[in-house]
Amino acid sequence: VRLQVQNVEKPLYRGTFHCFQSIIKQESAFGLYKGIGSPMMGLTFINALVFGVQGNTLRALGKDTPLNQFLAGSAAGAIQCVICCPMELAKTRMQLQGTGEYKLKTKNYKNSLDCLIKIYQKEGLRGINRGMVSTFIRETPSFGFYFLTYDCMTRYLGCEAEDSYVIPKLLFSGGMSGIVSWLSTYPMDVIKSRLQADGVGGVTQYSGILDCVRKSYQEEGWRVFTRGLTSTLLRAFPVNAATFATVTVFLMYMKSEDNLPECEPGPVIHQPSSL
Repeated sequence: VRLQVQNVEKPLYRGTFHCFQSIIKQESAFGLYKGIGSPMMGLTFINALVFGVQGNTLRALGKDTPLNQFLAGSAAGAIQCVICCPMELAKTRMQLQGTGEYKLKTKNYKNSLDCLIKIYQKEGLRGINRGMVSTFIRETPSFGFYFLTYDCMTRYLGCEAEDSYVIPKLLFSGGMSGIVSWLSTYPMDVIKSRLQADGVGGVTQYSGILDCVRKSYQEEGWRVFTRGLTSTLLRAFPVNAATFATVTVFLMYMKSEDNLPECEPGPVIHQPSSL
């Protein structure tokens, strides 16, 4: 977020590693965890919603094909925007608060919930949903590629429940799915971050998505749409490897125990195998 929204004329950070060093030096190690409350509150619901919607949509479509995997993932991505957008708004505002300060001189928000409450009091529902359209544009195709890649990778690697290497295969497939999904729509993530950070300090720069794209490109060129990509990909692999592997293994275990006989989970591959 900091790399995506920093002022190009007076940049604070030269890159991912310098940003990491600077935050620890200037704000202590706790600076790396600013805004963690928002994801902690929202990610459980988001993942439950995503995997639930994807699995049910795939069943409704009737046939497990690459196109249907993409469509089911896209549907899941679109629906979870309702939670994702306010969550990321609070996260972004909290992460930008006190940039470069070891001890906050001015603290607008106590925590993520306080942040959302104050935004709502000042700007109403529109303020809470700032960046919703850009989030929707980012998440819909991104989750389509997310589930499609996972499906293709697990098929290619031959993930079978009795395979002794199934866990590493699932981890690798999930990690690659995360990388592909972020690469597919990353420029829109930069725009979303800039729109959600807009207005911090009382100054508004952008009137909408197209205005943000135009001004960002005019001021910084095409490279602006890759700002922060390295740190995003470094995060994407382990996070999504853990997410997909955990969900798949849990559902495999539940099916083996026959506790959920009706469950045909989305991320588990529908192929002639026990998995």
